[in-house]
Amino acid sequence: MNDVFIYPQAVCIAGVDEVGRGPLVGAVVTAAVILDPANPITGLADSKKLSEKRREALYIEIKEKALAWSLGRAEPHEIDELNILHATMLAMQRAVAGLCITPDMVLIDGNRCPALPMASQAVVKGDSKVAEISAASILAKVTRDREMVELDLQFPEYGFAKHKGYPTPVHLESLARLGATTHHRRSFSPVKRALGLA
Repeated sequence: MNDVFIYPQAVCIAGVDEVGRGPLVGAVVTAAVILDPANPITGLADSKKLSEKRREALYIEIKEKALAWSLGRAEPHEIDELNILHATMLAMQRAVAGLCITPDMVLIDGNRCPALPMASQAVVKGDSKVAEISAASILAKVTRDREMVELDLQFPEYGFAKHKGYPTPVHLESLARLGATTHHRRSFSPVKRALGLA
C-alpha cells in the first residue's frame, strides 16, 4: 500500500469500490469487503495495477479469507434513469447492505460517500492506500470483466472481451456500424449518437 493511511477509530471496517463508470455497456459493479486481521492477504493493490492472472488469484483468496464480502450493481437502465454518479452510489449502498456482518465504518474509494446507515469516509485513491478498498476493487473488477467476456460470447462482433465496454476506437466503430445492444447505456453520448438520439 502506498502512503500510510491513518485508519479511523472503528471496530469493524468495510472497504468499498466500484468498477465500470466509464464503459458504454453493462452494469456498474461495486464490492464491499471486511477483511480478517487474523488472516491477512498479501499483495493487495489497486486492481488496475495488477495483472489479470494476479487479480484472479487474489479474487479467490479474498473470497476465502475475508470475514464478509458482497457485490452490488446498477444496471444500464438504472444508469440511464439516475445518471452514472447516482447509479454508482446506489450500487455501493447495495454492496454494503449485502454484507453478512454490519460494519461500524465504511471506507469508500473516491471523493464522496453514498448515504449509509453507519459512519463512512471517502478516501481519494483509496484503492492504493486501504487494503479493504483494494480487495473490493479486485472483486468488482474481476466480476465485471467476467461479465464482459460473457457478453462477448453473445455479441462477438463488438469485441467486449478486449475493451470491456470502454469507448475504444474499435468499440465506437462497431457501435456506429452495428448500432447498440440492449446492454448499452442509452444516456451516454456515443450510444445516443449511434441510436440517432443525440
